[in-house]
Amino acid sequence: MALGKKIAFLGSGNMAEALVKGLLAAGTAAADEIVCAEPRAERREELRKRHGVAVTTSNLEAVKQAQLLVLSVKPQVMDALLDEIAPAVDHSKLVISIAAGVPISAIARRLGAGARIVRTMPNTPALVGEGATALARGPHATDADLGQAVALFEAVGTAVVVDEHLLDAVTGLSGSGPAFVFLAVEALADGGVKMGLPRHVALALAAQTVVGSGKLVLETGDHPGKLKDQVTSPAGTTIAGVHALEAAGFRAALIAAVEAATRRSRELGELAAAAAR
Repeated sequence: MALGKKIAFLGSGNMAEALVKGLLAAGTAAADEIVCAEPRAERREELRKRHGVAVTTSNLEAVKQAQLLVLSVKPQVMDALLDEIAPAVDHSKLVISIAAGVPISAIARRLGAGARIVRTMPNTPALVGEGATALARGPHATDADLGQAVALFEAVGTAVVVDEHLLDAVTGLSGSGPAFVFLAVEALADGGVKMGLPRHVALALAAQTVVGSGKLVLETGDHPGKLKDQVTSPAGTTIAGVHALEAAGFRAALIAAVEAATRRSRELGELAAAAAR
């Protein structure tokens, strides 16, 4: 759906550009409805040439022009950004944060009571239109606000709504998960090379196997265990490989990875909340 609102991106890194690209491709926003605030002249010129959007050096100027604000700066500079834009953020503006580990309460303290905030956790596959984003709304965000935020992230993949306390688990799973999958792709390709395949062939097969398997889960709606069983014929090759993975603790390692990343996200959020007090 078209949002029909002016959108300001405060910070114009890779994730912000992925959202701009997705919004334009999906028709969710037009180029003249987007403004990107960016301090680097060469980056502003890249965004203007690639996407035809307005650019500015001033976060405050971008906020004044827009009804929907996307906070897309790194977490460590979030406080400075919020202090800068607070005078221009009134209750008519929807604030969407993509900063990992920065709680809604920390944003609200600097923007003032009643600020309409939606906190999100996207991931890097949004860069190719296959992102997985979880959204949590603040106490003053409306159903319409949440719908607009969901539409924004559906332009670059899948979006789900969760309670804010679950965003640390989201960070551990889909936020950090691409790195775990990249390790798996690399390891699968290495296995193919060990067994004699050329490197480029092994990598292409490994990557497409991951893409296709994920798509099969999503499109069939079948449990992964059922899909696994369909591939593992009695005394066959796949069950031999599955046994090797089980013996090496493959499942336990992935569960532990998500758990460790979740704990670290929680720790960073607690530090951010403490600093905002």
